[in-house]
Amino acid sequence: MSRRSWKPRAFSLLALAAATVAPAQERRSRIDVEHYVIDAEINQNTQTLSAKAQVRFIPVDEAITSANFELNNAFTVSTVTDEKGRQVPASRAQDFSIRLNFNEPLPKGQPVTVTFAYDGRLTGSEESPVYGIRFGAIQNEHAYLMYPARWFPVSGYTSDRYTADLNITVAAGSKVLAGAALETPGKQTADKTTFGFRFTRPSFPGSIAVVKAEPATIASEGLTTSVFFRGQEREVAGAYGQETGKIMAHFTSLFGLPPAANLTLVETENGAPNGYAAPGLIFLSPRGIGRQLNQRLMANQISRQWWGVLTSPATRNHLWLREGLANYSEMLYQEQVRGPEGLDAEMRDVSVEALTVDNVPIIQAARLEDYSPELWALTGSKGAAVLHMLRFVVGDEKFMQLLKEFAKEYAWKSAATDDFRKVAENVSQQNLQGFFIQWIESSGAPEFKLDYTVFRTQKGFRVMGKVSQDLDTFRMPVDLKIETEGNPETKRIEVVGTSSEFIVETFGRPKHVVLDPNSRVLRYSNPMRVAVAIRRGEQFAEISEFGEALKEYQKALEANRSSSLAHYRIAEVFFLQNNYQSAANEFREALSGDLEPKWTEVWSHINLGKIFDITGQRERAVNEYNQAIRTKDNTQGALEEAAKYLKQPYERRKSSDV
Repeated sequence: MSRRSWKPRAFSLLALAAATVAPAQERRSRIDVEHYVIDAEINQNTQTLSAKAQVRFIPVDEAITSANFELNNAFTVSTVTDEKGRQVPASRAQDFSIRLNFNEPLPKGQPVTVTFAYDGRLTGSEESPVYGIRFGAIQNEHAYLMYPARWFPVSGYTSDRYTADLNITVAAGSKVLAGAALETPGKQTADKTTFGFRFTRPSFPGSIAVVKAEPATIASEGLTTSVFFRGQEREVAGAYGQETGKIMAHFTSLFGLPPAANLTLVETENGAPNGYAAPGLIFLSPRGIGRQLNQRLMANQISRQWWGVLTSPATRNHLWLREGLANYSEMLYQEQVRGPEGLDAEMRDVSVEALTVDNVPIIQAARLEDYSPELWALTGSKGAAVLHMLRFVVGDEKFMQLLKEFAKEYAWKSAATDDFRKVAENVSQQNLQGFFIQWIESSGAPEFKLDYTVFRTQKGFRVMGKVSQDLDTFRMPVDLKIETEGNPETKRIEVVGTSSEFIVETFGRPKHVVLDPNSRVLRYSNPMRVAVAIRRGEQFAEISEFGEALKEYQKALEANRSSSLAHYRIAEVFFLQNNYQSAANEFREALSGDLEPKWTEVWSHINLGKIFDITGQRERAVNEYNQAIRTKDNTQGALEEAAKYLKQPYERRKSSDV
C-alpha cells in the first residue's frame, strides 16, 4: 500500500481489504507453538499440495481442552491425530480457522504434538486470508507459498515464533527455495526430488518458492544475492542484486549482523503483495519490481530481516515495532543515498499518512485488519514518525545506538513496546515514559499557535513569547528558529501542557520566529489539514467511494481554496463519473491554484485535452497537449502521454474499463 500521494493517479486493491473485512481484535493464544515438521508434496501439473504437518506446542493456560489454528480454506483436513495416533476432533470454520477439541484437559507447560493431514488445490484464484491479496499459488512453471497464506496450520499469527523442519517434494527439474535454512539430505527418484530444510532459530519460517530456471548470482559489497526473476524482469536482476548488497551493508552497519548474510530474491506474480520478507528470502511481484530498480521497496523489505525475522512484535498491538522500524529504515537508507533532504522529503509524506488515522492509539493496532491502509498508516507511517521524534529527543548518536542495542538484546525473540522503551531509556539515560504514553498509548496530535513580542535590550534583543496547543498532557522539546538581520539563531524550548512561555536573547534584530522549523514534531497545521483531507479522499476514491472522497476534498478546499491538488482530485472524480463539464471546471481551478505539487499543472492540461477530444473539440485538445509539453514536466511520463495524444486523439474508454 502506497503512502505517497504525489502520483497523479493511484488506485490500490489493498484499500479494498479494509472496506470489506471486519476489524480484527487482539486474541491471546492459549498455546505456544514450538516446532513444526512439515512433509509436503507440490504437484505443479495439477496445482495441488498434499501435506502432513506435525506441530509441537505447549499449553500456557491451565487444563485447556481446545486449541485454535488457521489454515487456508483451499485445503481439506482429512485427519488430526495426537502423538499416540488417536484422532483429535476438529471443526472447520469459514474464517480459515480450525478448532481442535481434546478429549481430556492438557496440562499447562507440558509439550503436546498433533499431526494435521490435509490437501487441496491452490491456483491463486481462491479466497485469500487477506481479501484481494494473493499469498500463495501453484503454477506450472513456478509456485510460491508465503507464511500469510496459512498453507500450514498457524497459531499466533505474526507473534508466536517457532523452529521448523521442512521436507518439500517436487517434480524432478524443479528446485525449492526456503531462504536462510540449513539444507538437510533430501531424496531423489527418477521423477521427484525432495528438498530438506532445517530452521533452528525461532522466527517465522515456512515461506517457500518452487523454481525451474537458474538464478542470476550477483556479488556486491562482499555479499552474494541469488535473483530468480522471470520474463522482462530478468533485465533488472543485476540492478536488484547490486542494490541488495549495498542495502545489506548499510543496515549491517546500523543494526548489527543480520540473521542471514546472503539473500534470495524471487519473483511472484501480479496480485501478490509488492514485497514480502521471509527468513533469508524476499518475494517481489512484477509490479513491485517494475522496469527500474525499486529502491524504497528493497530497503523496506531487506530491513525486515532485522525487524520481523531477527526480532518481532510480541503481539499484534505492538506491530509498530515491525512496520514502523521497517518504514523508518527505508527512510534511513534514503538519508544515506540522498542526504538529509531525502529523509525530510520522505517524512513529509509519512506525516500526512500518519494523521489519516488519528483516533486509534498505536498500541491498539490489533483493532485494524491485516494489510489494510489504516493499519499501515497507524503502525508503518505513524510508527516511523514516532521513531523520528524519538531520534530528535535523544539525539542522533543515542538513537542509532538504540537500534543496534534493541536488535542485539531481542535477537531471535519477540518484544513489546515496554521492552523497546526500556532499551531506549538505558541508552539515552532519559525517562521516556511520558513520550511513549503520548505517542504510542494515546491518539491525536497537537496544533501549535505561536505568539511573541520583541524587545530591545542593552546587549541586543529579547524575544518573549508563548506556545499554545490543545493537548493538556503534551510535553516535547521543540526548536525555535529566530531569523535575524545576521545569522539565524536557534533555541530548544520545552512545550508543556496547553501554554508554554519562553524567553530568547539574540544579538541581531529578530525579523521572524519559526516554531519547529524542521518539522520534527508530528502535528497539525493548516497545510497539514489540507494534505490529510486530500489523502483521506484518495483512500475513498481508491475503493470507488466517490461521494465520501468528494466530502474529504471539500474539507481540504475549506482550509485552502487555492489547493491545486484538492481541485485536481475533485476533477479526477468527475472525470471518472463522465461529468466532463464539472471535471473541466475543476482542472481549470487546479491550474489557477497554488500548483502544489508541481505536476498538477502538466496533468491538468493533459486531462483537459482528453475532455476536449471526447467532446469533439480537437483544436482545443491539441492546444492543451502543447501547453502540457511546454511545462517540460515529465512526472509519471506526462510528456510522452501528451505527445501520444497530439498524434492520435484520446478516445473515451468503455464503461467497463473505467
